[in-house]
This record gives sequence, structure tokens and C-alpha cells, in this order.
Amino acid sequence: MMATWVSATPWEWLAAIGPMHGWAVATAAVVSACCAMVGTVLVVRRLSLLGDAISHAVLPGIVVAVLLGGRPGDLGVLVGATAAALLTVALTEFFHKQAGLPEDAGVGVAFTTLFALGVLLVTVSGSRIDLDPGCILYGILELVPFDTVEVAGWEMPRAFVSAVVVFLVVGSGLWLTWRWQVFTAFDTEAARAAGVPTVAVTVGLLAGVSLATVAGFEAVGAILVVAMLVVPAAAAELLVKRLHHCLLLAVGLAVMGAAAGYLLAWKLNTSAAGMMAVVLGGEYLLAVLVAPQQGVLARGMSSVLYAWRVQCEDRLAAAWRAEEAGQSAPLPASLVAAAAWWWLRVQGRVEPAQSGARLTSQGRRDAELIVRSHRLWEAWLGRHAELPVDHLHPPAEWIEHHLGTRLRQRIEADLGRDVRDPHGSTIPPERG
Repeated sequence: MMATWVSATPWEWLAAIGPMHGWAVATAAVVSACCAMVGTVLVVRRLSLLGDAISHAVLPGIVVAVLLGGRPGDLGVLVGATAAALLTVALTEFFHKQAGLPEDAGVGVAFTTLFALGVLLVTVSGSRIDLDPGCILYGILELVPFDTVEVAGWEMPRAFVSAVVVFLVVGSGLWLTWRWQVFTAFDTEAARAAGVPTVAVTVGLLAGVSLATVAGFEAVGAILVVAMLVVPAAAAELLVKRLHHCLLLAVGLAVMGAAAGYLLAWKLNTSAAGMMAVVLGGEYLLAVLVAPQQGVLARGMSSVLYAWRVQCEDRLAAAWRAEEAGQSAPLPASLVAAAAWWWLRVQGRVEPAQSGARLTSQGRRDAELIVRSHRLWEAWLGRHAELPVDHLHPPAEWIEHHLGTRLRQRIEADLGRDVRDPHGSTIPPERG
């Protein structure tokens, strides 16, 4: 069964799950993509908490619009939600500038108050509107296909149509203001000095967040839409560095998470919105593991490779010092040291000798650089730092693996060419 699912085409998937589930998956995918677009800019600008606030604070605007005759997804509801979102931003600024609250505390006060007000309005007017606390918290994605409108002769879910419209509006807005968004995201002060209307850019972004939130309100609810806004963008930020690449990857992760989450929820008979958020969380954990620079595996591999390089260079330096003293190279004292000796032989930097091993010409040049870095640093510390001679070796033991040619030359120019290290040993010259 699993092999059949994996090898099936998208059209075969849709035929297998049926049109009702297909519309639900399509709606979830569009909503997630819309949230991921604006969420990418929010995450880069470190405004994720404000996105969380807006996703909750739009509730009273939605309820008031519904009480006035609107329906979730209609233009009136979008306007009411956007007004509530902008009110959240205004209240946050008021609390921050007039009451002296830290900005994060102001966000917390504003969105919790407005969200609570929305819950109260739903509770008081529950018999007059088609909203309930469960819908607010978790959405009703499973029932979306049953509320349809006719578009060009096709019956389509109202939530899907609204989500597509919002996706096009938000996508067009980001495309038209992309340069301003990037400039403002990375250097707001410079953007303002260059004449970019940073306030309008931010307000437009927050308006897009409110539209995306309302588009996802009916599908996943006010709480789980936060996962759609933040998690795909945060995962993409770990994997790529260019902002437009980050946005495209975030949209892809959001769509995959939405589709996989819904299908898993259908198979396990559980909450679709909750499973979608769990899948997105799994994607983020996977990104934490495999990110090329900041990932756990990459950092672990980097640490292992660094430790291996240090081990090999220590063996080279020890062999050079032994030859300097007229002795044979020291025998490996551990399994790791023996492996390092073997690897150095494979590289042609050491070779067998009657006394055990000796440096080749290439190994001797490499070893001289390591010893040179060590003794130069000891000599520099001995001259400029008030440290006892027996305290100079440990820092030099570390720094010898990091000094480059230019820095070694600068240290030598400061010390003079004929200087010896504090122990009286000769510092090897820099070879071509």
C-alpha cells in the first residue's frame, strides 16, 4: 500500500483521496503558502511575535464583521481583520512609547486583550453568528469542501477561493515592493535615509499578515496559523541564505507540510490542523539536523574534521621536533594517534624508516609551518603578555592550527627575524 502511494502521480493521489479531501488539501496548501510568504519576511525582520499577535488579535475584527452580515472569507471580514491587526500595532506602539512598556510586553498586552475580547464577543453572540470557540482555535478544514460557491461554472469551496485571492494579492504586493522589503528587513535606518517609506512598507507587510491570517482562520484556526507563519520560514532560513530562495523554500515546505499533515490526519482520524502543525515542526527539526552550516550534523562533522586535522598536525609537529633533537619519531600512544600516522602515510607526508617513521619533504614543510606558528606565538606572548614562560605553551598549542601566512609574517615583522622562542629554540623560516 505504501509503495503504491509513493509511486502514484499527483492526479492519482487526488483520485485516491476523493474530491472532498482533495479540495481540503488544496485549501490547506494555498493557505500555508500564503502564510509562508509573509512569514518569511516576518522571521527575517525578527517580528515573529508580532505575527503571533496579529493572528490572535484579528478575532474581534472578524466577529464584528460577521455580526454586520459578513461571512468568513468575504471582503468585509478581510477589512475587519485588517483593521484589528493595525489596531494591534497601534496599541503596541502606544504601550511602548506612552506607557514605557518594553515592546514585547506591549505586544503581549495588546494581542491577549483583543483576542480575549473576540472570544467574549463569540460567546455573547454565539446564537447570531456561525462561529464557535473550537472553530476559532482549531479551524474546520474538514468541512471546508461543503461550503461552496460557483466560479466560472465550477463549484469550489468558498475558503479555497478566498485563499487563492489572498495569495494573489499578497504575492503581488510582495513582488511589487520586494526591493523595499529586503532593504527595510536588513537595514531599516539606511532604508529610511535612502528615502524608502519604511513605515508604509511595514504597514503593508502587517496588512498582508492579517490577510493571510484570515485566509487561514477557517482552515486551521487562530492558534495553529502561527505555525504556518513562522515554522516554514524558520526552517528555510536554516537551509538557504538568499532571501528570495528562503521565501520559495518556505512556500515549498509549507505546502508539503500541509498536504502531508492532512493526509496523516485523515489516515489516523485526528485533527487536520494539529497534524499539519506537527508535520511542520518535524520539518523544522529535520532542517536543524541537516542545515549545511548551522545544522547539528554539519557542526558535528566540522568538529570531527577539526579534531582530526589537529591530531594529524600534532603528529607532524611531534615528528619534526624529534628530528630536530636527533631522535626518532615518537610511536603512536593511542588508537587515534595510530590512525593519524596511517593517514599521514597515505597522504605521503610520512614514510617508514628503520626507527619507525620519518617525515617526507612535503611532511617536513607542513610540520615546519606548524612549529613556526607555535614558536612565533610563544615569542609574541613572551614579549607582549606578562605570562610566565611555562604558561606560554597551552595558548600556542591551540593557535598553531589557525595562524595563516599573513599573520605569521606580521608577527615576525613585529618580533624581528633573528628572534628565538622563550625556550631558546630556533623559529623555522617561512618557505616559499
